[in-house]
Amino acid sequence: MRTMKHEKLKNCPDDKFQRMTGIKRGTFEKMCEVLQLAFAEKRKRRGRRPKLGLEEMLLAALEYRQEGHTYAHIATSCGINESNMYRTIKWVEEALEKDGRFSLPERKATQEGDAKKSAERPQKGGRDAVRRKKSAAR
Repeated sequence: MRTMKHEKLKNCPDDKFQRMTGIKRGTFEKMCEVLQLAFAEKRKRRGRRPKLGLEEMLLAALEYRQEGHTYAHIATSCGINESNMYRTIKWVEEALEKDGRFSLPERKATQEGDAKKSAERPQKGGRDAVRRKKSAAR
């Protein structure tokens, strides 16, 4: 079920590429170069090769930031586990921020996320709340 989004976008015109990704093709290529350097640094240590290519990782991070999709949604479309997608997106974001040339767009909040943020939580009362409950019960 793994899709190769980058392969589909590679042949499309520049204006459509920008509409689909939110960034220009030249910026995308520069970001990929930064990720290649960061990946070479990361690969000094041995480990398993990732299922996604660097371009796919970058597209997933952009999709998370710009379209507001959840990790689970993006992971399902890429055919990997949600926790792996979380780590991948965080790694891409950190590598690009560390470089300093790119500022990633703010994440769009989903309706579900907005509801969680707006829900107020009860204040913790600490020991005093427990004492009040006990004295009220007597």
